[in-house]
Amino acid sequence: MSIWQRLVGQPQAVHALQRAVAGAHADSSTHGSAMSHAWLFTGPPGAGRSTAAVLFAASLVCTDSGCGCCDACTEVLNDTHPDVFRFIPQQVMITRDEAEAMIRESALMPSRGHYRVIIIEDADRLNDVSANMLLKSIEEPHPRTVWLLCSPSSDDVLPTIRSRCRVLGLVTPPWRDVAGLLQSEGIDAALAAYAARAAQGHVGRARGLATDEATRRRRADILNLPDRLVDLASCLVAADEIASAATVAANAEMDVRDADERDSLLESYGVEGAAKAKAERAARPALKELEQRQKSRRTRAVRDRLDQSLIDLMSLYRDVLVIQVASDGVDLINEEMRPTVLKIAHGSTATKTRVRMDAIERARRQFASNASPQMILEALMIELVRA
Repeated sequence: MSIWQRLVGQPQAVHALQRAVAGAHADSSTHGSAMSHAWLFTGPPGAGRSTAAVLFAASLVCTDSGCGCCDACTEVLNDTHPDVFRFIPQQVMITRDEAEAMIRESALMPSRGHYRVIIIEDADRLNDVSANMLLKSIEEPHPRTVWLLCSPSSDDVLPTIRSRCRVLGLVTPPWRDVAGLLQSEGIDAALAAYAARAAQGHVGRARGLATDEATRRRRADILNLPDRLVDLASCLVAADEIASAATVAANAEMDVRDADERDSLLESYGVEGAAKAKAERAARPALKELEQRQKSRRTRAVRDRLDQSLIDLMSLYRDVLVIQVASDGVDLINEEMRPTVLKIAHGSTATKTRVRMDAIERARRQFASNASPQMILEALMIELVRA
């Protein structure tokens, strides 16, 4: 099986990357005519930017141009290949120290394959300092180094970085293609169709909905909100429930990860050894820095889950608008909730529905500020009732 079958609904991107891989293997010294030393993968959330970058990296270090089953491909997919460095930002912005680490990695010679590949997920988090530090390495990399950057759009990275990269745009995959992928992984056809529609083409989200009952239950709670919003008290309660659910889910995910990172750090300082007290004193500055990073990551995880809740709520009102404007032939995202959608549609107008959707979009943008998520949600719930 070709490794590219893992990238769903992107035939044009796959064709371009396969041509680049063929050119790279034909002449690794010049990268081939279809190959470039730096790539920028763009596309909406869930389109598969990071997946495309990882598969491209695997194809470059694979001796069979991405067979999907050799040791090299398996190691890249498992993030264990020595010639592929994958950086996933854990903070709001990519720091100077992190940029320096990537530059050091890019200067190393490949140990097993023809290429050294540096993958930067969420490259839009590069600030002016870190981006300018990387600029020289991206502009004039080692002959066997390839940079792969991922960003929602080309406008989200500095023009100086963008101009040095070949831009490859991905699109939101059709939900039927995503459902087919889930079925190939052993998911029931009905559940796969539900998850694919609900995720709106986001492969990772669809996989989570298909495999986790708690995720499906949280989504159902969000979609049932409009029936519960009748007065100020119900709005405040609903806002508190959304915030609490997001916090609990994010903390459950982060607690295990934070504990593992802390244990690894302490072990690296020899805290469990004979000189325990001395090692603990030496580890304090590193522990403080780690705790700050973990706090920032936890805050972002909570806000990401809140944002996903509003995306789910937006999908409900989108379906309502589809019914109100009589868009024949347009699939409902929440087909399983058609009775609820019809009830809301017949009890309101298209104008009011658009007002509610605008309110949800404003709330999503406000999550990027320092405003209290609780207050943002309370204001949104009240707007949904008043519209």
